[in-house]
Amino acid sequence: MGIVRLGFAVGSYLLFFLAFLYLIAFTGNLFDEAAALTGLSGLGALPSIDVGPAASLGTAIAINLALIALFGIQHSVMARPAFKSWLTRFWPGAIERSLYVLATVAVLVAVFLFWRPITPLVWSAEAEWLRIVLWALFVAGWVILFIATWLLSHFELFGLHQAWADFRGKVVPEMQFRTPLFYKLVRHPIYTGILLAFWATPDMSQGHLLFAAGMTVYIVIGVRYEERDLIAHLGDQYVEYRTRVGAVIPGIGKVRSP
Repeated sequence: MGIVRLGFAVGSYLLFFLAFLYLIAFTGNLFDEAAALTGLSGLGALPSIDVGPAASLGTAIAINLALIALFGIQHSVMARPAFKSWLTRFWPGAIERSLYVLATVAVLVAVFLFWRPITPLVWSAEAEWLRIVLWALFVAGWVILFIATWLLSHFELFGLHQAWADFRGKVVPEMQFRTPLFYKLVRHPIYTGILLAFWATPDMSQGHLLFAAGMTVYIVIGVRYEERDLIAHLGDQYVEYRTRVGAVIPGIGKVRSP
């Protein structure tokens, strides 16, 4: 069964990687540019944050908020130790994280398919230099996110390390507290990258604003629950770390030691 669990982990990871690439294009409305570069006009019709089935304003807001809530609930509930403890009563612990990754893929696909664009613009940068800066911040956000996953343990974060250790009959070592690179500046650089990527756009539609604002609310809530779990696991080391380093913006969100 070890090879089956490993295959499940690898498949979940590959599907997530594809969904991650689509998310970049989705939030950046990049399919039109891809269609122009490749000559494949069909790419421009692929769903993105401002391209998709039309709906009335009220319906679009209701559907989009439900999708954002679905993403937040899935991420928050499945990441909690109590849920993991319950799940591993009947699901192999070696691929518990891989199931989380696969569930994330399913939620992202739902967002891609059912998102309803709200296209009136909130802002549109006219100056070419400003558009370049905003696109650079958009790219920087995704780069920061990607690098941050490698700074601690990319393969453990996405469940591959656990499945590989299970396949080899090894035990995954306990997580050690470390603060490499970005983690010296902010406690949650992955969220920093997400916020940059979602907010930095030269053309902010009302739908995009709803998406960015909704995900920001999820991050604010998610940080609170994630840090509670980290304190429970890492103890005083993490409590002291929170007094020195901001949450997602350098210098902002430090917590006084109790």
